[in-house]
Amino acid sequence: MKKHLISNEFLSLETVHNIVKKKIKIELSETSKNAVEKCRTYLDDKMKTQTSPIYGITTGFGSLCNTSISKEDLSQLQYNLVVSHACGFGEEVPQEIVKLMLLLKIQSLSYGNSGVQVATIERLIEFFNHDIYPVVYQQGSLGASGDLAPLAHLCLPLLNLGEVYYKGKKQKAADVNTKFGWSPITLQSKEGLALLNGTQFMSAYATWLLLKSEKLSYLADMIAALSLDAFHGHISPFHVSVHLVRPHIGQLATAANITDFLEGSEILALKKEHVQDPYSFRCIPQVHGATKDTIHYVKTVVETEINSVTDNPTIFPDEDLIISAGNFHGQPLALVIDFLTLAMSELANISERRIYQLISGKRGLPAFLVKNPGLNSGFMIPQYTAASIVSQSKTFCMPASADSIESSQGQEDHVSMGANAATKSYIVINNTEKVLAIELLNAAQALEFRRPMKTSPVLEEFVESYRKHVPFVEDDVLMYELMHGSRDFLRSI
Repeated sequence: MKKHLISNEFLSLETVHNIVKKKIKIELSETSKNAVEKCRTYLDDKMKTQTSPIYGITTGFGSLCNTSISKEDLSQLQYNLVVSHACGFGEEVPQEIVKLMLLLKIQSLSYGNSGVQVATIERLIEFFNHDIYPVVYQQGSLGASGDLAPLAHLCLPLLNLGEVYYKGKKQKAADVNTKFGWSPITLQSKEGLALLNGTQFMSAYATWLLLKSEKLSYLADMIAALSLDAFHGHISPFHVSVHLVRPHIGQLATAANITDFLEGSEILALKKEHVQDPYSFRCIPQVHGATKDTIHYVKTVVETEINSVTDNPTIFPDEDLIISAGNFHGQPLALVIDFLTLAMSELANISERRIYQLISGKRGLPAFLVKNPGLNSGFMIPQYTAASIVSQSKTFCMPASADSIESSQGQEDHVSMGANAATKSYIVINNTEKVLAIELLNAAQALEFRRPMKTSPVLEEFVESYRKHVPFVEDDVLMYELMHGSRDFLRSI
């Protein structure tokens, strides 16, 4: 099987998606291996002659930066750092995101500016390639000084500590290491700090969030097109001339998508008695388009981040420099993750309004989209659920990046809170998927009341595929099963 070589070549989100989806193995390129070895050798040689303190290498951490550490204790210092910083709490990080954390930490360490051993990176690669996922917790990072607590948990198994998931079972890391014949890594100077400093918790979440958002953005257009046709809506608001005079790229793209999805619809060709549609239909290009533009901008920031060195201090062997600075600060990610959260919440917000319109008994559709309303409640309560989910997402749109709490006795006096931005964005984006699933459930149901007229060939094929998972509702049934089935269908695409 073809392997992906970890190197200094640009790592795109598409490449990351391909590696994870196709379960491609990774390997450290010779170029990266040489760069890592060169940096490690430089640091070892530097330590033999260095007399002035170097933060985190010959000193303590945070507000203990003025406390000198003897050469005999440098390895113990790094071990103590990892152990003492593994202070995660809360729910476990999903394994698909832990896998991304491993990949992005490996990538960041591979540039030869971190001072780690090749053996340390190689062990992380072994974890990745064998689907060994350290148990990491969602709470504990302030999004500055790196994602200290979650990255400590990610790296505990290097030391034979902590727990991992292997073959679907949570196990002691030491037991899994024994199965593979792996001895614990003896951390050298600076290594613990290199492993724990960095933004890989935030950036792994951001990567997952973006990949999911891109998919949901496309599906939102397709589902909205189906809702528009089932609602007997107008196509004129999607005419290209309208959008060329306000040429936001996302707006233009959305209008083009809706037009393409509805090409050849018999329903669309029918004469409309109503003059215009509610905003939730008429303004799809403007709302969905703004989300697309947000996704595009956030992507540029996240791709820069996952191709960066974010630990501290940063080592430059060719320049004979070891610089203590702030590349671990998560502000770039914190701001854009909050932005993405808001944009994706709006996709659900407008989707719920279309759901409400579809069940309102307008334009020849029966109330609550069922043949015998009254005896049957039909699709009354799925809209309640969508409204509840949308309301929850709104509460999570308060930007985490607006907050900062002083830590480490004032040495770390401004933090990004990007980790909290990431974990709540995860909830919001999954919420958006649920609301879109409910809209699809309603739109497909509404379409049946337009028969024998057909929507476009593209959407007819989409609905035909959907009906293999979710049936038309004649009389009241267990609606939650259909809602869950609709969500699972979207995930399967």
